[in-house]
Amino acid sequence: MAELEKIAADILTGLTDRHLVDVALSQNSRAQNSVLVHQKALTPFLDLKTEAAKQGFDLCICSGFRSFERQMLIWNQKLLGERPVIDELGDPINMSQLDSWQQIQAVLRWSALPGTSRHHWGSDFDIYDANAMPEGYQIQLTTNECEGEGVFAPMHEWLSGVFIKGQERSKGFYRPYAIDRGGVSPEPWHISYAPISNSYARQLTTEIIKQQLLNNLELVSLDTVLKYLDEIIRRFVDVSVDDNV
Repeated sequence: MAELEKIAADILTGLTDRHLVDVALSQNSRAQNSVLVHQKALTPFLDLKTEAAKQGFDLCICSGFRSFERQMLIWNQKLLGERPVIDELGDPINMSQLDSWQQIQAVLRWSALPGTSRHHWGSDFDIYDANAMPEGYQIQLTTNECEGEGVFAPMHEWLSGVFIKGQERSKGFYRPYAIDRGGVSPEPWHISYAPISNSYARQLTTEIIKQQLLNNLELVSLDTVLKYLDEIIRRFVDVSVDDNV
């Protein structure tokens, strides 16, 4: 394996956007908003978008880069009961019936621990098909949208054919959460640009994560997070990389 380019800790943990560029796609899409992505992922994404357009899909990003502060806001709101936490069926969980560690595990099924989100890197995107959206439709980012009769199912079926290991048409992208490994719930809408994310994932160490958490004492349930940090990283952070795309 070639030696990895050293990535600064502030990039790995979402403290800076200096490595990012704005996706200016309004001239090519009726729905694409301003989104920050890694500068090296922009052209591959546009290439994938062009391939999707040939099939009648308007492949857009609804979430690209997400800062540490934004991720911590989501985390804190969920653990404080200000934002819903859902179960596997999409139903709200009564967090008051759970202890601190159980609450954290419920949140981690859908939301990353701040400092560990792949969205910090600008290499990972949540996507949708703008052409398939009825007027006024609110994107849910659920498996029901991506499978069966779901509004985005045709595009995801096409993507499943594209995301075959070693297939040139993937443009370097794959789904890091394609299957349930007992940690993060499957997210077919989440795609990752492997030439960047593989390197970043290998360099995001426990030491870097712990130091960033200790620098942000306002994180809700920090003591419990630190107590179970090794398990959190093993189950919810260490996902497979894909060297075949």
